[in-house]
Amino acid sequence: MIRVEGLRKSFRTRTGPVQAVDGVSFTAADGQITGLLGPNGAGKTTTLRMLYTLMSPDSGRVLVDGLDAAIEPTRVRGHLGVLPDARGIYKRLTARENIAYFGALQGLDDRLIAERIERLASALDMRDFIDRRAEGFSQGQRTKTAIARALVHAPRNVLLDEPTNGLDVMTTRSLRAFLLEQRAEGRCVLLSSHIMQEVARLCDRIVVIAHGRVVADGTPDELREATGCDSLEDAFVKAIGSDEGLFA
Repeated sequence: MIRVEGLRKSFRTRTGPVQAVDGVSFTAADGQITGLLGPNGAGKTTTLRMLYTLMSPDSGRVLVDGLDAAIEPTRVRGHLGVLPDARGIYKRLTARENIAYFGALQGLDDRLIAERIERLASALDMRDFIDRRAEGFSQGQRTKTAIARALVHAPRNVLLDEPTNGLDVMTTRSLRAFLLEQRAEGRCVLLSSHIMQEVARLCDRIVVIAHGRVVADGTPDELREATGCDSLEDAFVKAIGSDEGLFA
């Protein structure tokens, strides 16, 4: 489980300070897929980076399975599997070697790494390229390798930033099925996406951020009911235009 409490983060720019995240709070529960939505510049990626300890908040805290990310960042990283906005796989290594390297960084032994790679390669349909060097991989192959690399240590919490961005239809379908498997296994999945069809199919709960603040937090049905909209896309547009927030 991931709990976010009053996160704030500002940056200094040439024109002055910018409040990127302004008091964001929400919970992503185990056995659920939570969608983190918002327009460009809303503060989603900054929030995610604080969740996986790449950035430190100015104030507020992140609890991952009860661990405070500011106090025990190394232990928190062991509880997280992260697909960041920059995929960054090693091109000179095969997909298998990329995954094995991250397994070793997590302290897994060779036997367990091999077992986990076989399971992930099957679940993500990677067998046709698992032993190819990553240079020349398609976007879908890079994304699958990055996801497998993030999950090789079987974390209880999975953070995905735009996981289907640029993927073809078949790869997207297989990735959706994989995420539903993660939910069925009781993992906490936190998903950032701009694709409303994807959010509607996958997410049990939706957190909407606009102007660095949470303006809606509820199930898809609750979001549609609160906005009076039939479609989730219309509800999202109405939510990000709300100054007061829908579930304040």
